[in-house]
Amino acid sequence: MGIVINQSIKNTIITYIGFAIGAANTLFMYPHFLGEEFYGLTSYLLSSANVLFPLMAFGVHNTLIKFFSEYKSKEEKKQFLGFVLALPLLIILPVFIISILGYDSIASFLSRKNAIVYDYVWQIPLIALCMGYFEIFYAWVKVHLQSVYGNFLKEIGLRILISIFLIGVNYQVINVEQFITATMFAYLISMLLMFFYANKVQPISFAFKIPKNSKAILVYSSFIILSGSVANMLLDIDKTMLNQYIEIKNLSYYSVAIFIATVIAVPSRSMHQITYPITAKLMIENKYDELNDLYKKTSITLQIVGGLVLVGILVNINQLYTLLPKNYSGGVLVVFLIGISKYFDLILGNNNAIIFNSKYYKVVLVLGLLLAFFAITLNAILIPIYYINGAAIATLISITLYSIAKLLFVVIQMKLFPFTLKNIYALLISLGCFLLFYFWDFPFHAIINIGLKSILLSGLYVLLIYKAQLSEEINDVISKFINKIGLN
Repeated sequence: MGIVINQSIKNTIITYIGFAIGAANTLFMYPHFLGEEFYGLTSYLLSSANVLFPLMAFGVHNTLIKFFSEYKSKEEKKQFLGFVLALPLLIILPVFIISILGYDSIASFLSRKNAIVYDYVWQIPLIALCMGYFEIFYAWVKVHLQSVYGNFLKEIGLRILISIFLIGVNYQVINVEQFITATMFAYLISMLLMFFYANKVQPISFAFKIPKNSKAILVYSSFIILSGSVANMLLDIDKTMLNQYIEIKNLSYYSVAIFIATVIAVPSRSMHQITYPITAKLMIENKYDELNDLYKKTSITLQIVGGLVLVGILVNINQLYTLLPKNYSGGVLVVFLIGISKYFDLILGNNNAIIFNSKYYKVVLVLGLLLAFFAITLNAILIPIYYINGAAIATLISITLYSIAKLLFVVIQMKLFPFTLKNIYALLISLGCFLLFYFWDFPFHAIINIGLKSILLSGLYVLLIYKAQLSEEINDVISKFINKIGLN
């Protein structure tokens, strides 16, 4: 776990810095500089692209990680990379042909509720393309256990570019319409920078040669396209469908709430950058005892860190919303609902990595497709009745059922189990801290109040976790920090 903890800590720091920049964008600059309508439009375009990008990437970013360890020589690895880089063209070319020939029909359908969407639909596949190839080049450096730079680009670099464009809107260097297009170019720049770094880590060969196990690669990629699409659909279909039923300005309120709740998933995103290739390697080598140990360690570690973030958000949420325009206050319930769903997904540890690198991934795909259909149906029923809260309820139910299905499959089929009594203790500590801090506030300005409560909460939470000795890795980090500042 040494390299996991080392790079996970770096990735977590980077990701939280990125989220701090994202918070400035989401909670201040987007609402005040763009306005509700164009903020909603930006959210819709990016969410739709995120739903589409696994298709554009042809699942190659997962395929590359799964099969990389099977190749021993540098030449074989280069040939493998050249092959998988070409695979997305099988999807990209038809998608762009259909998009060009059928643009009017597609754009008219997507803009039937909000006319402003019509002129920007063309950007969705282009952003998805950039997202897809970014993840492919990022996967190339992950398999070489170099995940930090890509995470920096994704979490900090991209957000800084968007911050610059938002400031440009505020000072009238560009207008809001130009900002939408500039955002698309931000994703293009990120993709190119990721390509140059990936090539530096290990030169990328574009020589096309079909590897011996090409059939296995194609079958796996085809299924992973659908699996990735299902996962992204469960995450972003709510935003995409909100555009079809209610005014697009409501999407800006929902996006703020989603952003706040998504902070909970940061530890998971950071750790998975490095645990994914390690999981793939352990499975290829049939080291299932080590894999089960990793499964348990990632579960309790993510639960502890994610629990602190979740409780920190929930006990401060009412004060946080006093800093936003009044119209945004309807998103408080959304934060609770989505936050709980993220927390449950978090405690499953490296569950996804285990499934996607196992021989059973096809079966889980069927479950995912059923739940994606369920999510679409729930959103279609609940959004017209409860608006953004309806989308949040649909997302909570869908993600929870999907997580339970994946957990049960790994437990029953693969005899791997992530939980111990330590998970229950961690849950009780989180619940106790929430009950202790939620129902009161300091009589100060919201920012001071949030800061003071967060310091007190963090101190108590970390002390309880440390004394309970729930995670050896976390205790080691705390002990090193204590020794470093001379409190031992």
